[in-house]
Amino acid sequence: MDLSAIPIVDQHAHNLLRPEHARGFAYPSAFTEGYAAEVVTRHAQETIFFRRSMREIAELLGCEPRLEAILEARERLGFEEVARRCFEAAGFEAILLDDGFMPDRVMPTHWHNRFARVRRLLRVEFLAEQLIAAFPTWTAFEEAFREALHQPDPEVIGFKSIVAYRTGLAIEPPDPEAARAAFQALRQQAERGERLRLAHKPLNDWVVWRTLEAAAHLGLPVQFHTGFGDPDLDLRWATPLHLRPLLEHPDFQRVPFVLLHASYPYTREAGYLAAVYPHVYVDLGLAIPFLSRSGMASVVRAFLEFTPLSKIMFSTDAHLIPELFYLGARWGRRILGEVLEETIRAGDLTVMEAEDAAEAILRRNARALYGL
Repeated sequence: MDLSAIPIVDQHAHNLLRPEHARGFAYPSAFTEGYAAEVVTRHAQETIFFRRSMREIAELLGCEPRLEAILEARERLGFEEVARRCFEAAGFEAILLDDGFMPDRVMPTHWHNRFARVRRLLRVEFLAEQLIAAFPTWTAFEEAFREALHQPDPEVIGFKSIVAYRTGLAIEPPDPEAARAAFQALRQQAERGERLRLAHKPLNDWVVWRTLEAAAHLGLPVQFHTGFGDPDLDLRWATPLHLRPLLEHPDFQRVPFVLLHASYPYTREAGYLAAVYPHVYVDLGLAIPFLSRSGMASVVRAFLEFTPLSKIMFSTDAHLIPELFYLGARWGRRILGEVLEETIRAGDLTVMEAEDAAEAILRRNARALYGL
């Protein structure tokens, strides 16, 4: 199936690096979740994803499919032209940006509107870190955090949590005293001028709980990083199955939970949760385009085994460089089209049903969920 005519709603991505920071950026690091020097300089370039991507980026930029030639072409064309080519080829209707990733080094969120309609995802751990640095007492911080959640910027259409990276998805009911003690420890770091990192389980759990309360009040979705990521994450605690107590909690059953990154390698587990809980949705980003062609197809097949078509959404999880937006959109359409063709041949879907499924996954489900 050719899905090139369907504009994509990229329901989870990140801002591009500013040109001055991009110049010192190790380009291969965009193609790996590792950050050790040996991984970036050597092993990342030996992945299927990297080798396949070099050919596709070279074709788009009009150069030879070698890293050195691509870097030369990027320098020759300039930041704006490379971004224009990538976004134009990607064909987005809208992009939802989590702008809490490397916030001091990326382009402003509104800048990206030149390529597609952009809306914000508020990363709650980053918000908490900002407010801990700004407010000296627990009471002042607590009030400021609640207010920021309940009265977000009008461009915010969802919340995002990276608790999976920090203390895991086995989130417990908040313990105010333990959270307050964690706040005090972080405040001492702030007063010493140290960079804050919210990785204290009582406080992280408190932040997620308050976020879900605000989401229930405002009717906003909450995105959770699930599954694989960089080594900062303990994969054992990133399976979405740990979220079951929250999914069952009576106060949160009207909060849409969005499980990002196909929860890979826990894809079937995520698909199961979306199948049995009305407020759970799944997402294909990062698994597409980071996996091999067969790996990407296996993720889509795993969801289609059991997950309602109305619960699957697409994103690129692109970050830092525009090429990832292009590659994500290119392979999202291609792999989804190939797998839907398989469902037609197998007799699972008719041609009309498969076409409708593609439209739903690439744009309609996200448009409905976020009220775009």
